[in-house]
Amino acid sequence: MASEPQDLNAFLGTKRRPWWRRNLRWIAVALVVVVLGLLVSRCFAPKPPPNYITVPAEKGALAVTVSATGRLAPIRQVTVGSEISGLVLKVLVDVNDRVTEGQPIAIIDPSRLDDTITQSRATLAANQAAVAQAKATVDESTAQLRRMEEVSRLSGGKVPAKTELDTARAAVARAVANLRSAEANVVSAQASLSSNQTQRFKSIIRSPVNGVVLARQVDAGQTVAAQFSTPNMFVIAQDLTHMKLEVAIDEADVGSVKVGLPASFTVDAFPGRTFPAQITRVDLGSNLTASSATSGSTAASTTTTANQVVSYAAVLSVANPDLTLRPGMTATATIGVEKLENALLIPNGALRFTPEQADAKAGVQVQFGPRQDQQQKAIGRGSKQTIYVVGKDGKPEKVEVVTGPSDGSRTAVTSAKLTPGMKVIVGVKADGPAKPAMDDQD
Repeated sequence: MASEPQDLNAFLGTKRRPWWRRNLRWIAVALVVVVLGLLVSRCFAPKPPPNYITVPAEKGALAVTVSATGRLAPIRQVTVGSEISGLVLKVLVDVNDRVTEGQPIAIIDPSRLDDTITQSRATLAANQAAVAQAKATVDESTAQLRRMEEVSRLSGGKVPAKTELDTARAAVARAVANLRSAEANVVSAQASLSSNQTQRFKSIIRSPVNGVVLARQVDAGQTVAAQFSTPNMFVIAQDLTHMKLEVAIDEADVGSVKVGLPASFTVDAFPGRTFPAQITRVDLGSNLTASSATSGSTAASTTTTANQVVSYAAVLSVANPDLTLRPGMTATATIGVEKLENALLIPNGALRFTPEQADAKAGVQVQFGPRQDQQQKAIGRGSKQTIYVVGKDGKPEKVEVVTGPSDGSRTAVTSAKLTPGMKVIVGVKADGPAKPAMDDQD
């Protein structure tokens, strides 16, 4: 009887179904149970330990520097103008020409000045003649008065009459006064002639210093007018073998910048080349700005304020024996304010790391230093800070340190617990396959 179904299927020509099709429902149920079990086990499984980024604490040298930008300028730069008006007849020098003190560099038409000098000389000659005439009158009046006084003495005062003597005396006084007036006119004429000769001398524009012509702002045939303001004709720099670099020091750094500190700077024209310099002046500076000047203050300002950021002017001396550097070049200066030897150094990122960074989400890039959504720590020299090192159990371990100078990427610290070689935590890698902690550089 057991073979009847088989015989019936064979008789009817029907194929027998495979076993997995007959048990498909139970297979599906089993798969669902397995998947649910895996999900539940994963949810309740402990999280893998964070993958910390560490840097070993080390002993080394630390150079603390301050950066500032500015422009190169000659130590002395003179703008040469004209005190007289007139037509420029000749321009005797051009840009880059070397000039010496007193050398003529331009000539203004002197014809009108020559006529004025001739007129002044004629006036002087006339006044000198008037002086001679006045002297003759004084001599004549004085002689007449003496004769009358002698006659009066000999006659016992009978002749001449007293009124005649008074008239003679007054004539002498008038003659002396006229002489003094004529002499004063001579002095005035001499001063006028000297002034006109000075103006004639100034029609030849001369270099006031030994140097190099940086700019020429006038051409032959051009008329200069000096009635209201002195026209600028030339810019001359004195001795470009020694220059100065004027930079702006940030308010936060000016306290550590002192006269005599060494510095170096770079310019875009010579990439990769460093030029030496030295601080020669740091302005004490007032806090006057354009806005404060309008309130009535007239003092000179050595401090500039832009967008509420105060900067102080400093001057660096620069040697330029081969004339490589040129006035006006933009320079970035690095001023060495402090140097430590054999200091215990840690990366700055370690001062801002907190264990909460271990909760960083997958796919988020780890940042060295403060995140925008975290409150920054107040880190300054001499402040007590907490950093974290990798403990023996692989977990973060607190270490108290006292911060010292910083060069912007590393900070010198002192601590009773921190020793060279200890792995300082600076960040946490994003979620991913677990890897051994590595010593990355900050």
